[in-house]
Amino acid sequence: MQALERKLAPAARPLGNPSLGTQLTQRIARDFTPRWNQQWGGKFVLHGKPPGSNAIRLDGNDYLGLTGHPLIVQAQVDALRKQQEFVVQSGVFHLNQHPARALELALANWVGKDDGFICQSGYAANVGLLQAIADAQTPVYLDSLAHASLWEGAHAARAPACAFRHNDPAHLARMIARTGPGLVVVDSVYSTTGALCPLVEVVEVAEQYGCMILVDESHSLGTHGPQGAGLCAALGLSERVHFITASLAKAFAGRAGFFTAPAHMRHYIFCTSFPNIFSSSLLPHEIAGLTATLEVIRQSDEARSRLLAHTTRLRASLSDLGYPIHQGSQQIIALEVGMECDTMVLRDRLEERDVFSAMFCAPATSSKRAMMRLTLNAGLMDSELDHVEAVAREIAPLVKPWDWPIARRARAAQASS
Repeated sequence: MQALERKLAPAARPLGNPSLGTQLTQRIARDFTPRWNQQWGGKFVLHGKPPGSNAIRLDGNDYLGLTGHPLIVQAQVDALRKQQEFVVQSGVFHLNQHPARALELALANWVGKDDGFICQSGYAANVGLLQAIADAQTPVYLDSLAHASLWEGAHAARAPACAFRHNDPAHLARMIARTGPGLVVVDSVYSTTGALCPLVEVVEVAEQYGCMILVDESHSLGTHGPQGAGLCAALGLSERVHFITASLAKAFAGRAGFFTAPAHMRHYIFCTSFPNIFSSSLLPHEIAGLTATLEVIRQSDEARSRLLAHTTRLRASLSDLGYPIHQGSQQIIALEVGMECDTMVLRDRLEERDVFSAMFCAPATSSKRAMMRLTLNAGLMDSELDHVEAVAREIAPLVKPWDWPIARRARAAQASS
């Protein structure tokens, strides 16, 4: 037995890696090392102090506070215990009797569409859909703050990507008039600033110029609209929008993505969307959990009301304290400091006082527009909001939000108008 164990044991060998290619080594030295040493002080910019037991967490996306919900957990547990026979495979092989198919149809019906697709992530959903519906002859008009996955989708489709000014339908119209009809791509709620898309006006421009339109509802699905069906449903636009996508890692607090497409396109999508073809499907307990989550979300009007009240309250108090948060209006609040090193100071001042948020920097933002992103959720208590407001008041003289570049720009714009 010992002889067999010695034979099977891996041979001792030195640990290490071969030398990297010259181009990669030079690129790291040029683009990353100065940032690491000079801006970040030799530590990873996104990692601050570990949150303790008294931490107020404003760094997640579980907007309705569904993590650990007993009905969802029970559905996952039941699936793990009962689903003894399943095949790990791409979703394109699933027959209509598969539980994932029922979830796809339920989600599609919820948002006012006739068919949809479950994907591994919101990123995969956006890349896979755009790859299938655009090509080199299809101009893709993206809001300049559209999510990175949407830009990557246009790249995967080899489509010309045309950026229009953020939330500016008039600029979009001029671009389409010059370049021709194609696909308009927007977020319903923008993930960095919490800005709400002027969706009615954008849809009208798309219709006027014969464009298709894709709306990423990642940060409005579950939080906006009737039974949480999203901004398109809230505005009565579902039938006028061609495609709706969403990450199910926000209000759904899961790990998946979703997009809609007309039922007659289903098998075309199966043959053209690489993330759908070449990724394995979700596991049975994930499907069961998301199915249960959908039902919980549909019945969560009270949580949606609390989230809106929290948003209204904290945005008003931060504005009164001089924090320039005018670029957004929803449950995502951006404290845009500017330089990464200055943003790290704000992060540390907040965390020292048990308020934890998420730092966003390049490539999630432009290089000089780093920010701390506070995301609110329905489960926050009044005492926790009291503490956040007290901390914001205490540190304002230390971080001077009225001197941040975004505040200076806003004053200059007001003065010139």
